[in-house]
Amino acid sequence: MKNANEIKEEFLEIYRTNIKREGADKLLAYMLSEHSDFFTAPASTRYHSAFEGGLALHSLNVYHCLKDYLERPRTKEVYNMNYSDETIALCALLHDICKMNFYKVDYRNAKNDMGVWEKVPYYTIDDRLPYGHGEKSVYIISGYMRLTREEAFAIRYHMGFSGIEDKNSIGKAFEMFPLAFALSVADMEASYYLEG
Repeated sequence: MKNANEIKEEFLEIYRTNIKREGADKLLAYMLSEHSDFFTAPASTRYHSAFEGGLALHSLNVYHCLKDYLERPRTKEVYNMNYSDETIALCALLHDICKMNFYKVDYRNAKNDMGVWEKVPYYTIDDRLPYGHGEKSVYIISGYMRLTREEAFAIRYHMGFSGIEDKNSIGKAFEMFPLAFALSVADMEASYYLEG
C-alpha cells in the first residue's frame, strides 16, 4: 500500500492536471490549509479506510474505479457515457469532501494483548455542518466552483441505494444522470472490494 505522502502526491497530480475550472485552485488551497484535515482524515469511523489518510486514499480508489468503469466499450457505445477528464476527476476526488473536518479522535478503554486495560484511540463523528452527505459535498464544492447539473447529481447521489434517501429519488436520479449511477458503482467497488 502507498504511504500517506504518495497518496497525497497522486491526488494532487490528478487534481491539478484535470480540474481547471475557475475556483478549483482556491478549493485545493483550502484542502491543503491548516483549516482542513482532508489528507489526514479517515474515510469512515470503522468500515472502509478507517485510518489516517483513508479519505484521500478512498477518493483515489473511487477515481480509478470510475475511470475503469467509464472505459468499458458498453458504457461509451451503448449508454453514451462520455465524460471529460475534468468531470471524472472532480466527481471522484471530491465526492466525499463532506468528510473533511468531520471525524475526530476519541479514546476508550480496551484490554491489550496481555489483558491489561489501556486507553486506545478511535474515530468518532463530530459533524459541525449537519447538511447530509452527498448534498454537503455539493454545497462545499459549490462554494468554490460551479458544477454542472450532472456533476452535482452524481456527487449528491453517490451513495446510491445504500444511502438514506427516498429510493424513488435515487432511481430517478440514476435514470436522468447516468454519471450518478457510475459514481455510485465506483464508490461501492472501492469501499467493498478495495478497502473492505
